Amino acid sequence: MRQTWRWFGTHDSVSLPDIRQAGAVGIVTALHHIPAGAEWTRAEIDKRKQEIAAGSDNALTWDVVESLPVSEEIKLGGSGAQTHIENYRNSLEALAAAGIETICYNFMPVLDWTRTDLRARMRHGGTAMRFDLVTFAAFDIGVLERAGAAADYDPATLEAARARLAAFSDTDRSALAQTVGAGLPGSADSWSLDSLRAALVRYRGIDAVQMRRNHIDFLCAVVPTAERLGLRLCCHPDDPPFALLGLPRIMSTAADYRAILNAVDSPAAGMTLCTGSFGARGDNDCAAIVHEFGPRIHFAHLRNVTRDSDTVPCSFFEDEHLTGQTDMVAVVAALLDEEARRRAEGRGDWEIPMRPDHGQEILSDLTAGSQPGYPAVGRLKGLAELRGVMAALGRSEPQGAAQWA
Repeated sequence: MRQTWRWFGTHDSVSLPDIRQAGAVGIVTALHHIPAGAEWTRAEIDKRKQEIAAGSDNALTWDVVESLPVSEEIKLGGSGAQTHIENYRNSLEALAAAGIETICYNFMPVLDWTRTDLRARMRHGGTAMRFDLVTFAAFDIGVLERAGAAADYDPATLEAARARLAAFSDTDRSALAQTVGAGLPGSADSWSLDSLRAALVRYRGIDAVQMRRNHIDFLCAVVPTAERLGLRLCCHPDDPPFALLGLPRIMSTAADYRAILNAVDSPAAGMTLCTGSFGARGDNDCAAIVHEFGPRIHFAHLRNVTRDSDTVPCSFFEDEHLTGQTDMVAVVAALLDEEARRRAEGRGDWEIPMRPDHGQEILSDLTAGSQPGYPAVGRLKGLAELRGVMAALGRSEPQGAAQWA
């Protein structure tokens, strides 16, 4: 697998020289300053490519876009959807002209990845991101005060949420609202309570069936362009992979992907395999997902979580890459098998880009002020462990020759 690293731009606390020292050879990034629905121009794309080349002595390349965001208007099938889809197609044209072929996106309504604690203290003294169901329920019913929220939780969760809510100070409430509304990593956008309430109003009457229809319509509109340009679109699973705030989430399980990818049967429409997102449900088998969807997996996020239970929904935290409940060795073996199959088939895209995702904050990470979930040392540890798995399986290949300074 091609070892890549997510980079948020020149303001990222993890520099391009740091990434080179970690051993990655490819960069995963996006134009975070451009709003969802707006067009990416060739000039802006080339500027980011030049930043990567200049900052790494031409040693790193922009391999994957994460993400070219799908706007709420498209997800809703709203009046502005066609304009945003046209902008999306134009952005694909510009990316292809710049030689970037793999584009990750998601179809999560309103909230993207969601946590209730961005730096929960671990036993070893480091920190990790956590989603706590009781805390989220307390936010939903008592901070956001969403109408009908109580009906979405079982009695035990509801009772515990009300007790936790009673113990919250005003500071606790404000901090929780900021955490839940933090928005996409790297993005300057975030949700206030008022803007979040307004967004939820727009989704009234949009159920899972309609949401799935909107996703298929989006792909039907953009996949022909991607096919013509030789691009690979890959949808990231819901994170967490279950409904939140009464909103439908339609990319949480193998069955969800089966429905979308069967409806749009093209190699240009595929999956971002995220073992952390899928792993937050006990009924998702990540290795089995690789075996089923292997030919359509265009990008891999390798991370691990530990759940508090196998019920859906549940609480979980971001565990070490080889310590959580997903069998990472089985997943890596399945991905390497898929690469071997592609090579035998003669596919030009046989090498699957992967990145170590959501490391725990350890050592110097604790004072570095990195983007939550994206510390230097924690991800370096994860990449080293994953590289060790590949070596143990006997199928790792050098990423590049060492060079003297």
